[in-house]
Amino acid sequence: MSNSFNHSPLSLTELGWSAFFDEQIGPDETGLARARVATVHRSRMTAQSEIGLVKLGLPVQRNTTGFAVGDWVLIEPGTHMLVRRLERQTLLQRQTEGSHTPQLIAANVDTLFIVTSCNEDFNHARLERYLVLANEAGTTPVIVLTKADQIDDAAPFLQKAAELQRALPVVALNAKSDEAMTALAPWCGAGQTVALVGSSGVGKSTLLNTLAAKSPEAAQATGGIRKGDDKGRHTTTARSLHPIVGGGWLIDTPGMRTLHVGEIAVGLDILFAEITELAPQCRFRDCSHTQEPGCAVQAAVAAGTLDAERLSRWRKLVEENRDNTVTKSGPRGNKTPEFRGKRR
Repeated sequence: MSNSFNHSPLSLTELGWSAFFDEQIGPDETGLARARVATVHRSRMTAQSEIGLVKLGLPVQRNTTGFAVGDWVLIEPGTHMLVRRLERQTLLQRQTEGSHTPQLIAANVDTLFIVTSCNEDFNHARLERYLVLANEAGTTPVIVLTKADQIDDAAPFLQKAAELQRALPVVALNAKSDEAMTALAPWCGAGQTVALVGSSGVGKSTLLNTLAAKSPEAAQATGGIRKGDDKGRHTTTARSLHPIVGGGWLIDTPGMRTLHVGEIAVGLDILFAEITELAPQCRFRDCSHTQEPGCAVQAAVAAGTLDAERLSRWRKLVEENRDNTVTKSGPRGNKTPEFRGKRR
């Protein structure tokens, strides 16, 4: 697919517009044009509009801080001057170390493709962090296992991924194959928006090139992995919005070496549903699920119905969430007081 696609006329519905955004338009704003942010840089932004890709004008003393790829904005027709950003339906953001200000990843995303590969990159704890991110944002998470063509049997990876969260869709594929488009088609329909996250070297850029059917000239650069540890090298350096086969949109993101969490109580509840449901059965309402008598969670570990390592990962995320959350938070049914400890 060539870049000429970006300049073809598109309807708002094709761009992902819905009644949620329509309801935000005031009577005095009906004459303004709608556009969707495609790239965000320090001092400039571009957006997809009904007339194609446009460069947004920024008012004096207005910068791009607070905008994310996928945002919907109102602009002046002709000049493309930014007027205001509309409220987001979903927002993916991550905690940054040493700051309570989250980093914006992508806005108005329907589905988050959490990409990992069928090799040493597969990591339970890291995938759980991505799942918490998706759950908290209200997007649908899908685990995408790449490099399935490079191993004899992908079944063990499929099983391990499916066990991370209830009813979690998991797909194994070869990111270079056209079959990848078929496997991911249910989430890439007209007007739908997906985002790619994952560590470097797992095939995100390759998957983007396949889903967008990019020509060799327009293809996103890809990088290999180091032999011995399966670690990748960064090839994507900025977030951007791309049209994909099927009529959907894809937001690519740079590989994340670290993913800190904060303000993710709801996301934890969904990810660790088996622990959330056991907590109210504990003898003590503020049970920490460590050594208290009458702990239903520890009883499940002893009975072999709850994995001790998963409980350990839950506890680590709960503690990190306490440290990085300004207000009280914690899994429902097991609220925890605000903790002002050392940041991890």
